[in-house]
Amino acid sequence: MENSSYFMYFILSAYGEMGNIRYLFFSIIIIMYIMIVFANSLLIALIIVEKSLHEPMYFFMCSLFVNELYGSTSLFPLLLVNMLSDVHEISRFYCVLQIFCVHTYASIEFSNLAVMAYDRYVSICYPLRYNNIMTPTTVYILIAFIWLYSFGKFSVTLSLTMQLQLCGNRIDKVACDNYSIVRLACANTRTNNIYGLFTIILSLGLPVFLIIYSYAEILIICMKSSKQSRQKALSTCTPHLLSLVNFSFGSLFETLQSRFDMTHVPSVIRIILSIYFVMICPLFSPVIYGARTAKIKTAFKKLHTMKPFPE
Repeated sequence: MENSSYFMYFILSAYGEMGNIRYLFFSIIIIMYIMIVFANSLLIALIIVEKSLHEPMYFFMCSLFVNELYGSTSLFPLLLVNMLSDVHEISRFYCVLQIFCVHTYASIEFSNLAVMAYDRYVSICYPLRYNNIMTPTTVYILIAFIWLYSFGKFSVTLSLTMQLQLCGNRIDKVACDNYSIVRLACANTRTNNIYGLFTIILSLGLPVFLIIYSYAEILIICMKSSKQSRQKALSTCTPHLLSLVNFSFGSLFETLQSRFDMTHVPSVIRIILSIYFVMICPLFSPVIYGARTAKIKTAFKKLHTMKPFPE
């Protein structure tokens, strides 16, 4: 058996049947990537500059937008190069780096959305104690934990994957994926599967529990409140819920692409499934938060009407 270290590159075979449509795909993707960078960078800068947005909810949003830039940048530059190239190969180093970045992006995204749900729960259910519970120190600790926890957890997963003996180097996707590497293994992958199940419980089980608990409590409070209070709570939670649903669909598409044989599906559909959650989600989140959050819209108007040189 060959050890995985003998494979210095992997072949990304999902590009194979694109033909001339790749130029259309390239144009669409590069435009979307520019929009992702612009929209997320703009909101990050706005939250940093505008003091009225220096609140826990907006710091969590800022963390979310930074993660959108991190996830999309880990995929798109190399994706665009491969889109126009006739040789769809990726070096082992960049494959490992891409796997780490994309998977930690997904973990950070979901964990961040879970913490944002908890923040909305505290804000709506305990408004008088909100500032005492969600102190700046608590917010910074939560954000740091989200990132460091995701990096540490997946570092173990990736180290186990890279120790596997592989029988091939062909990946039927447009990007490297941890499970696709595991499927190439000649050796027993029981340890990888057990730890993978453990990380799924940590990555999905705990955030899902926190999200369901938070919104169940919010729903109970809303049912007891006035119509005006319900509308206010709904308007506050709507952007988060839409972002959560969108990312969940993206994660589902990625899971279907990774776990099941998709060779019978046209390559164009496989590409869309592969990049949905790092293309649509990073663009959707800043747009929905920018359009649906009153304070962000007010801050935009304030900056737009501000004179560059005060009299």
